[in-house]
Amino acid sequence: MNALGNIGSLLVSTLGTLYMLAVLLRFLLQISRADFYNPITQMIVRATDPGVQLFRRFIPGFKGVDFATLVFAVLVESILICALIFMAGFDLPGVGLILTWAVGGILNFILDIYFWSLLVSIVSSFIAPFSEHPALVLVRQLTEPIMAPFRRLLPSMGGLDLSPIFVFLSIQILKILLVAPIGANPAFVPGM
Repeated sequence: MNALGNIGSLLVSTLGTLYMLAVLLRFLLQISRADFYNPITQMIVRATDPGVQLFRRFIPGFKGVDFATLVFAVLVESILICALIFMAGFDLPGVGLILTWAVGGILNFILDIYFWSLLVSIVSSFIAPFSEHPALVLVRQLTEPIMAPFRRLLPSMGGLDLSPIFVFLSIQILKILLVAPIGANPAFVPGM
C-alpha cells in the first residue's frame, strides 16, 4: 500500500472509529438510563440520529433496549471493515465472516468503553469527587449499572470500594471468552 493508501486507511479508521464510539455510546447510555438532557448526550443523539431513525422504522425496541441502534452499529462496523479491507487491496471475505468480525469488534469496543469509563470514574473520584461536569456525570451514569451488582455482593470495607477491581477482571474474562476466539485482524476491524 502506498502513502496515499495509508493516509486513506488512517482517515477511514479514525473517523469510522469515532462515529462507532458515538453510536455505541448512544446505545450504552440508553441502556444505563443516562440523562437525556445532558449536552453531551444531546450531541451524541444528533450525530447518530439519521442512521438510527432509518432503522427504527422497522426494528422496534424491547424493554429499554434500542435494537435499531445496535443493528445500525453492526452495519457501520461492517462497512468500515469492507472499506479497510478494500483499501488494503485484499479480496473481501464472505458476508458471514464480515458480520462475525463486526460483532466481535462491537463487543470489544463496548468492553473498551466500559474499561476506560471505569478508569476515568476512578481517577475523577480522587481528583474531583463532587464534580457536576456533564462528562463526569455521564461517566458515572454509564459505569454505575455495571458496578452496582459487585457492590451488592462485596462486603462493606469502610469506604473502600473494591468493585472496580472485579469489573476490570470481568471485562478481561469476557474479552478472553468472547472476543479472542473470533480471531479478527485488528488492522481491518475498528474497535479491536
